[in-house]
Amino acid sequence: MIYTLNVHSPEETKAMAVKLASFLSPKDLITLEGDLGAGKTTFTKGLAQGLGISRNVNSPTFTILKQYEGRLKLNHIDAYRLEDSDEDIGFDELFEENAVIVVEWAQFIEEYLPAKRLEIRIAREAGDTRRFSFHPFGERYEFLCKELMK
Repeated sequence: MIYTLNVHSPEETKAMAVKLASFLSPKDLITLEGDLGAGKTTFTKGLAQGLGISRNVNSPTFTILKQYEGRLKLNHIDAYRLEDSDEDIGFDELFEENAVIVVEWAQFIEEYLPAKRLEIRIAREAGDTRRFSFHPFGERYEFLCKELMK
């Protein structure tokens, strides 16, 4: 099942991500897809806030990976620069860590991703409105979607 949610501002995006963070556990994997400026990093900032992370969160475009400590550890991966790359930066180990993992531009490392995950697609609508489509792969992620939609 696909779940959809429209938000009308960056603040609503963050609030929705904060709510989702309250249900997350270590090793949960969230992938984010959307055009540049769609709101992937804004979503991740809200998620980090909900995980109790006080450091400023920004996109790890050039470093590929940033790690943050909070109530739960957050591994934030930006795979944009890995398009057409055969480089394995230790994804197996990252996905096994006791951390929540968020991957932006996940389509570029699809072959390394675990099958069970929450895939979120963000589409721009009119103005600041964004349509979030949640695609859960696995019972755990189906549960997360149901809790978020309550």
